[in-house]
Amino acid sequence: MRVLVLGAGGIGGYFGARMQAAGGDVTFLVRPARAAQLREKGLQVFSPLGDLQLVPKVVTQEELHEAREVYDVIVLTCKAFDLPSAMEAIAPAVGEQTVIVPLLNGVRHIDTLVGRFGAGRVLGGVALISVTLAPSGEVRHLNQLHRFTIGSLGWRPSPWREPFARLMESSGVDFVLSDNVGQAMWDKVVFLATLAGATCLMRASVGVIMGTLAGEGFINGLLDECAAIAAANGRKLADTQLTVFRNMLTDRNSPLVASMLRDVEAGKPTEADHILGDMVAWGESKQVATPLLRLAYSHLQAYERRRQAEAG
Repeated sequence: MRVLVLGAGGIGGYFGARMQAAGGDVTFLVRPARAAQLREKGLQVFSPLGDLQLVPKVVTQEELHEAREVYDVIVLTCKAFDLPSAMEAIAPAVGEQTVIVPLLNGVRHIDTLVGRFGAGRVLGGVALISVTLAPSGEVRHLNQLHRFTIGSLGWRPSPWREPFARLMESSGVDFVLSDNVGQAMWDKVVFLATLAGATCLMRASVGVIMGTLAGEGFINGLLDECAAIAAANGRKLADTQLTVFRNMLTDRNSPLVASMLRDVEAGKPTEADHILGDMVAWGESKQVATPLLRLAYSHLQAYERRRQAEAG
């Protein structure tokens, strides 16, 4: 089984490294500068769960297009706004039996991938991990959470689903082969919209926000709005799952921030439209009141307009 991982940043680098260390035949599709960095330094992962130093196989988009080699499993770890260019990049590697495992944030990308490659080639996927790519190129895992969930979406099951699941099970990550991956994707977007909305608006971690006058009420209210949107769209979170999220998001000692806040602080584009914006739209479609979510999304819209104006 040949696995192509699009991206060797935080998520792609971490999970791809775990797959390779478990004996998987993994190739990383990366931009030329990252390819040169990986060829020179190797792929370094620093994690509380064990460090890795690997010599990865890497390929650039130009090299992939020239080779015209087909891969069995393609794992997408791009930002949601990069999906169109990602689909163009992987297209030459998609064969009749190829299965695509997207680990993008949000939900709408599934329809986009199905429209381009067909329903039988797309699985649902969810990555739950706090990880970042350091400027010097190493992948840094920031806590002990590293869950990787896949599942069929009700279409023809891929022949590569079970072999890929066995590889992930042997990799040491917290792997789940789900019979309801659609719900898992909605669960994540509820959590992520709350975390990103709160930490970006307040420019602070969960613990710092909880120490403010209105922080606890704001986070709980935002989570309630997002959960209500999911329920109205037929994806009600289990009470136990909602309790887990609430505990994580109201921990007064938590250093947790959304990766979106790191993007804001670095002056980069964000996935606000694909996470908060989509949630607002789903809420409006079901007439769910979302004043806190709309405020958090408006803040990120203002950030993006200012960023684009300053960029000229």
